[in-house]
Amino acid sequence: MKLDKILKQVEKPIRYTGGELNSCMKDLRDIRCRIAFCFPDVYEIGMSHLGLKILYDVYNRRKDTYCERVFAPWVDMEEIMRKEDIKLFSLETKTPINEFDFVAFTLQYEMSYTNILNMLDLGGIKVKAADRKDGDPFVMAGGPCAYNAEPITDFIDFFVMGEGEEVNLEIVDCYLKWRKEGKSRDEFLEMVAEIEGVYVPKFYTPVYNEDGTIKEYERNNGHAKRKVTKRIIKDLDTLTYPEKWIVPFLNVVHDRVMLEMFRGCIRGCRFCQAGYIYRPVREKSKERLEKLAESLIRNTGYEEISLTSLSTSDYRDFHPLANSLIEKFKPMNVNLSLPSLRLDSVSLKLLDEINQVRKSGLTFAPEAGTQRLRDVINKGLTEEDIMNACNLAFRNGWNTIKLYFMIGLPTETYEDLDGIVDIANKVVDLYYSIPKEERTKGLTVTVSASTFVPKPFTAFQWCGQNSIEEIKAKQDYLKKNLTNRAVKFNWHEPEISVIEAILAKGDRRLNKAIYHAWELGAKFDSWGEFFDYDRWIKAFEDVGVDYKYYSERPVSLDEKLAWDHINILVSKEFLKTEYEKAMNETVTPNCRQKCAGCGASCVGTGVCFERSEK
Repeated sequence: MKLDKILKQVEKPIRYTGGELNSCMKDLRDIRCRIAFCFPDVYEIGMSHLGLKILYDVYNRRKDTYCERVFAPWVDMEEIMRKEDIKLFSLETKTPINEFDFVAFTLQYEMSYTNILNMLDLGGIKVKAADRKDGDPFVMAGGPCAYNAEPITDFIDFFVMGEGEEVNLEIVDCYLKWRKEGKSRDEFLEMVAEIEGVYVPKFYTPVYNEDGTIKEYERNNGHAKRKVTKRIIKDLDTLTYPEKWIVPFLNVVHDRVMLEMFRGCIRGCRFCQAGYIYRPVREKSKERLEKLAESLIRNTGYEEISLTSLSTSDYRDFHPLANSLIEKFKPMNVNLSLPSLRLDSVSLKLLDEINQVRKSGLTFAPEAGTQRLRDVINKGLTEEDIMNACNLAFRNGWNTIKLYFMIGLPTETYEDLDGIVDIANKVVDLYYSIPKEERTKGLTVTVSASTFVPKPFTAFQWCGQNSIEEIKAKQDYLKKNLTNRAVKFNWHEPEISVIEAILAKGDRRLNKAIYHAWELGAKFDSWGEFFDYDRWIKAFEDVGVDYKYYSERPVSLDEKLAWDHINILVSKEFLKTEYEKAMNETVTPNCRQKCAGCGASCVGTGVCFERSEK
């Protein structure tokens, strides 16, 4: 076979072989619907994605449906595939993706958009949806970036908004009915548009004002809904969840069991898109999570369990669950990982218990350097919380602390940057104030500063982004002032963040720019060695797109937004209120303290903390 020969010529051939433990193999003679689940990045990234694991399991529980995995081939593999005329294929059966019924992309980050175009082209599928004919696969997409689908509507036939466990099976049923009736491609799109949560962009026509702002989205098909409402699952305990999943042959980014504790977030950080789009909060029971942990450890052989959510310690049975898992798995030398830990929720007893199994560094996210700016972003965190948590960590054997901040946040001043320096120095001073016999030698405090990117469906969706020059000046200021030898400063080049902001807040006028960027060679744009800022700027300029219009321009609260025809259940009026409170440096209590009336608890499906406790 041609594939066997070329795998000897590429880096990490295991990326393309399949056949891993727990991968799904089916008899194609029993299959009526085939889905290529495409992650637009390399194997190691895609195989770490929890959503892939969940939907792979959901689809493949059906006897008549077969979901297979597809990842973006690394550049060496792509070069050989194009030279040898090998189409992009699935791992399970090595089937070219143009032979599937659906080619489904997950949109986890904007900088993967050119990879989507590249994968379609490499798979022998017309890149533009308008060029596809009867018999071609339907290209669909979901994930957080789908909530503003407009920049890539030229390439995707339809989008799925919200949680996919139920709606994707409804789409399969719709497809089987359509195929049985022998209808046209457009008729399928009309049928699928009737499903709640499905957005068919060709059924909507954007209309612009003279100044270039959006006037409205006109529906041009009677099957199109006025607003497309995201799908949510009410009771997570009744939801199927993988009890075994594929164990890769090589190390991937998150090579461990991931236990999804709950969906949504009570905190309301105003910069955080995930905190809004995944509302309302819904939890799995402690008993369900314990059973899943047992099954997953038994079926995978992993030696680490990660408790996964947007804010792990906000789970109401967090400490009983964590202690139960530690007690159960400590004899097996299985470690418990606690990402997304709140600084104000760290438990001394829990830290001690975890420390007995295996030591790792601790990561905290103050986000901003001053209390004023933390109030602006609604972080709900004080300097006292930060210091108490670090003191607790140092006294219990930790000597590696990572502190995450953002620069370029709305209303930020250089005094706020001084606050970052001040916190880092205070953490170091705190460590050395503890007697030597009570702390571990070798302190490392890593300060990481990412660049703020305004995102749709957040309180800061109306904000402009700092220019590259402003961001670099702030980075240089921090480099100059973070001089303590125990402090390591990490930062990211701002150019990627600027392009990310443009793509995040863009409308349909960006489709031509994204296509042209791909024509110019853009791919793997989230990888520093391949990202080329000048190439993107050339693409924008060649097609006549004012890119600063999308990144730096503040937007009026009354302006129509490119994503206003999508309903995430959190109201636009609530987000406006949050924006105004941010400008007034006013904090909104978290959902457990007081319902802020965002809208997500009033939909009749889903349960927020407030309602579940009444």
